[in-house]
Amino acid sequence: MPLSNYEIKTSNEKVSLMHPCFNAQAHNKYGRLHLPVSPVCNIGCRFCNRSQNTTQQRPGVSAGILAIDEVSDTVEKALELCPQISVVGIAGPGDTLATDNAIKAFEQVNKKHSRLIKCLSTNGLLLAQKSDKLKEIGVNSITVTVNAVNPEILTKINSHIIYNGIKLTGITAAKILINAQLEGIKKIAAWGATIKINTVLIPEINDDHIAEIAKTVKEAGAHIYNIIPLIAEGEFKNHKVPDCDQLHNARKAAGEYIEVFYHCKHCRADACGIPGQQDLSSKLYNRQMETFSHG
Repeated sequence: MPLSNYEIKTSNEKVSLMHPCFNAQAHNKYGRLHLPVSPVCNIGCRFCNRSQNTTQQRPGVSAGILAIDEVSDTVEKALELCPQISVVGIAGPGDTLATDNAIKAFEQVNKKHSRLIKCLSTNGLLLAQKSDKLKEIGVNSITVTVNAVNPEILTKINSHIIYNGIKLTGITAAKILINAQLEGIKKIAAWGATIKINTVLIPEINDDHIAEIAKTVKEAGAHIYNIIPLIAEGEFKNHKVPDCDQLHNARKAAGEYIEVFYHCKHCRADACGIPGQQDLSSKLYNRQMETFSHG
């Protein structure tokens, strides 16, 4: 059954106190577990390089894909390794809503660990479509990556989307993605989700666009904003990354409209532990997992 309004309010208060990626005061106190159950993505980000390895510390990377029937045992083991874990999150390595794997994984979490905060990160293309299901299974904190709200700018960042089974490019794809993201944010805000927006800061592309993004997502219902400096990968492997002044200026511009989160650690899709402290993912995922598609 869907959560009641009282349950949603209570869960949101818990997020505000105990989610290390939403609250600076919780960042060095509580842990999070990322379950790498989502193998594919439905948009093409030019900076993205999803990779299967055990060494890189960045989004889009995991040691492999965790099978759904291994979720419960993995959560149990993670809590043994790090009792301070308050959040079970799913952040890839593909998009969490491109398949139903994330929803199935959270259903497994609910069977034994419903007390844990359930957190999902998505590009937002299918967020509105799956909003009701996310509410039903108790996902109470959601991060949406919004890199532009101007289609012309977004075409420089995304190469394509796959929507209703069709690959779309250019302005058409950009408009569909932006509209879907904003619709999804409005929809989950309406039922009470705590919403964080991630934006990848890309010099000479969206660095002068941050204020407009922040204003737009705040009006749609977002609560907190996180600016991620570009990691030079994929088509942008030779692109200039932001310097400290550019990051500071972007955060200042966003802060005119929305609360800004300053403590992001660029976590892997299979991260485990307290952010910024020891990463326990190698101990947790110490066996061969399934490989994942780069499609």
